[in-house]
Amino acid sequence: MAQPNTAWDHHPEPLTVTSAPVPEYGSGSLADLLPTLAAGLGVPGMTAAISELTSADRNCVFLIDGLGWEQLRAHPEDAPFMTSLLATSRGGTGRPLTAGYPATTATSLASVGTGLPPGVHGLPGYTVRNPDTGELMNQLRWQPWTPPGPWQPYPTVFQLAHQAGVHAAQVSSPTFENTPLTRVALSGGTFLGRLTGEDRMDLAAEQLAAGDRSLVYTYFAEVDGAGHRFGVDSDTWRGQLMYADRLVQRLAEQLPPRSALYVTADHGMIDVPFDEDHRIDFDEDWELSAGVALLGGEGRARHVYAVPGASNDVLTCWREVLGEQFWVASRDEAIAAGWFGPKIDERVYGRIGDVVAAARDDVLLIASEREPKESAMVGNHGSMTPAEQLVPLLEVRS
Repeated sequence: MAQPNTAWDHHPEPLTVTSAPVPEYGSGSLADLLPTLAAGLGVPGMTAAISELTSADRNCVFLIDGLGWEQLRAHPEDAPFMTSLLATSRGGTGRPLTAGYPATTATSLASVGTGLPPGVHGLPGYTVRNPDTGELMNQLRWQPWTPPGPWQPYPTVFQLAHQAGVHAAQVSSPTFENTPLTRVALSGGTFLGRLTGEDRMDLAAEQLAAGDRSLVYTYFAEVDGAGHRFGVDSDTWRGQLMYADRLVQRLAEQLPPRSALYVTADHGMIDVPFDEDHRIDFDEDWELSAGVALLGGEGRARHVYAVPGASNDVLTCWREVLGEQFWVASRDEAIAAGWFGPKIDERVYGRIGDVVAAARDDVLLIASEREPKESAMVGNHGSMTPAEQLVPLLEVRS
């Protein structure tokens, strides 16, 4: 008797919304870091959410853009100093933090600086719809121009620390001093711009010593840039990782007394191959584009805004086409599952897509015509996989 053709009989079930690994909001996410440090400095209203951390009088957060936990662990020869600190991560537990969803720079920096999850601070994606205008708003580049205060009205932890008498400072590239993203996410105290990484490390150490209680933030972007352009296993990326490792060691060796240095990141990254199996082009797919008014987010973390009355049809279609590789949820399902945090502010609700799609597999939903530059990137991020979500929290104390 002929055997049945199992290839035709096989019908994999779509991924369930609740199977997505939700970030550790409230206990081990990026949004919990600065409130924990500020609580240890006696800043009113702050909660020490990351229970594993021990307070220090002077705290420095060094954020290396794009350096995920898995990428660091995979390259010990390129980052020997940070590798030696892996056991110190998250208060000596040797465990990482989670970035928050989506795992992307604008969202994560807002989570870090405000101490709030995306559903509250209101930057829930790379591009999201502005409910007041109906346009897509790029929250990294802040285009089109949108008044920053109403978009993100909460004070930053740096502002609250400064008001409480803590010496607060950010040491970063001068390019970022007056950007709207800096204003809504990282302002408060003193901004000091320095071009070179070495100058930033030296000045961050000086700023730590400038107060009996200090909260200092510094930043390095080039690991992320190299990953996007060349991939996270390229020689260029490895070179930037080596440089970042030397910067961490330089800062660690200059810590004043009673200091704690925390090295973390805003997201990890994965390389996605350039073929049709791994890169699905929305601009050439009539099924996925049917009923869609706006495509937001990014390749691994999409916000989909339907034309009026079409949201259920769009959700059904996206699940049928992508549901074995993406977690596909309605807005309310994603909110109920806690993807954006335990609560959603009313002003944020309409910024989230009618349909939200987060990649589980090594795939990308590109838009070659609408987003030519983003569609050409080698390294990508945004979703809830460990490679994107998990970030280190390395610690050095003096």
